[in-house]
Amino acid sequence: MGDPSRTRIGVAIDIPEPWGTMLTRRRAEAGDPQAAWTPAHVTLLGPTEVDTEALPAVEKHLEAVAAAQPPFTVHLRGTGTFRPVTEVVFVSLAMGISECELLAEAITRSEDIRRDSRFPYHPHVTVAQEVPPEALDAVFDDLAGFSCRFPVSSFTLFSHGGEGPWQPRRDFPLGG
Repeated sequence: MGDPSRTRIGVAIDIPEPWGTMLTRRRAEAGDPQAAWTPAHVTLLGPTEVDTEALPAVEKHLEAVAAAQPPFTVHLRGTGTFRPVTEVVFVSLAMGISECELLAEAITRSEDIRRDSRFPYHPHVTVAQEVPPEALDAVFDDLAGFSCRFPVSSFTLFSHGGEGPWQPRRDFPLGG
């Protein structure tokens, strides 16, 4: 990503401890190369390039989005997969789905954020991709009984310079 006039951003809800580290570690154990760069999270806006000069406007937009959404609870439970369309295994949301959908939709209403997605938005926590089918099956089975609940009081804007892990830029508290 060598163009300084463009910045790659993403917006996500971090998975709190102890579950975030556990899910990230399980992703690494599956051999997923993204585990080293991307901690466990629920994506609200996937990797998206924006004009660097638009970042202040993007942050102002995210402030308004966050202020309009009250805090909510996420319940992660069990596993799912996008197979055979894509080779991905994830932990499912049993609660908090509609709140994540509303946030994701509101985030993309900014004229500075242009994102075309190949697939409809489906909130989840990726735990394996880019790994052999047997590794996908193992993660699917290992986390089938996984369950946790946690309050969501903010989301985070991340940026990525093309090398290394995603870097948190700023948290946006929900409900103002």
